Amino acid sequence: MLLDTASLYFRAYFGVPDSVRAPDGTPVNAVRGLLDFIGRLVQDHHPDDLVACMDADWRPQWRVDLIPTYKAHRVAVETPAGQADEEEVPDTLSPQVPVIEAVLDALGIARVGVSPYEADDVIGTLAGRADGPVDIVTGDRDLYQLVDDARGVRVLYPLKGVGTLQITDEAWLREKYGVDGRGYIDLALLRGDPSDGLPGVPGIGEKTAAKLLDAYGDLAGIMAAVDDPASRLTPSQRKRLDEARPYVALAPKVVRVADDVPLPEFDPVLPREARDPVALSELAERWGLRGALQRLLSALHS
Repeated sequence: MLLDTASLYFRAYFGVPDSVRAPDGTPVNAVRGLLDFIGRLVQDHHPDDLVACMDADWRPQWRVDLIPTYKAHRVAVETPAGQADEEEVPDTLSPQVPVIEAVLDALGIARVGVSPYEADDVIGTLAGRADGPVDIVTGDRDLYQLVDDARGVRVLYPLKGVGTLQITDEAWLREKYGVDGRGYIDLALLRGDPSDGLPGVPGIGEKTAAKLLDAYGDLAGIMAAVDDPASRLTPSQRKRLDEARPYVALAPKVVRVADDVPLPEFDPVLPREARDPVALSELAERWGLRGALQRLLSALHS
C-alpha cells in the first residue's frame, strides 16, 4: 500500500474540525485525521507493506522548465526571490507536517521522499518495482495512469474519509473515461488540469479527448491524424491540435509520473508495534494524540 501522504493529510485537515487541538491549543486535526486514515486502511485492507510517500519537491524545477504554468497558482506569494518556490499551505497545517513525520518515524512506518521528485514519482517507481498487488491511496486523479490490472495495481480514491473508497481499476476507468491507465496520461494532457496548471489543448475537453483517443488510439495517433488530410478530424480540431504542438510535445514528460526515482534503502514492511515506543509516548502526550495512536496501534496488532 502506497500512500500519497500530502493528499491524505490535506484531506484530513479539511475534513477534521480545527477544534481538534493539542493540550497547548495547537491544531492537530491533520495529524489526528491522517492517523485515523491509516488505522482504517490497515484495518480494512491488511497490507503487508505500507509506505508513506512524501513530496520532497512539490513543484520540481524540471517540470516547471517544460511547462512554466505547472502548479504556478499554488506558489505562496511571499516566497523570497531566488529561493525555491514554497507551496501555499494553510497557516495551521504547515506546523503539523513535522509532527506527522515524527509520529510516522516513531511508529516505524516507512516514509520516503526524494528530491527533486514529487510523491507521485516515488509512488510510480515503487509501483513499477513491486512484485505483487499494489494499492495506491490518493485523492489525486493523476495517479490513475498507474492503474494496471495485469500487475494488480489499482487506486483507492477516498470519497468520504477513507471509509468510503472508490476502487479504481481498468474497468472503472474505461466506464468513466473510455481509457485504460496508460491512456489516462493522454486524456489528462489533452483536456488540461487547472489544479496542476496544465492548460491542455484549447477547445478539447474531456469528452472530445476521449473520442479522439478512441478513434486514433493514443496521442501519437491523434497528432498523426492532424497531418493526414484524409483523417476525420474537424477543421477546428485540426487547427487547435496543430497550434498546440509545442505543448503536446512537452506535456507528456510533465504529466507522466517518473518510474526511475533513485530510492534510498528502507524497510516497507508494516510494523506490528512501534519502533520507538518512548518517542511515540512523548509525541502522544505533547500533541494529545493518545486516542488516535491507540486506535492505530490496535489496527497494527490485529
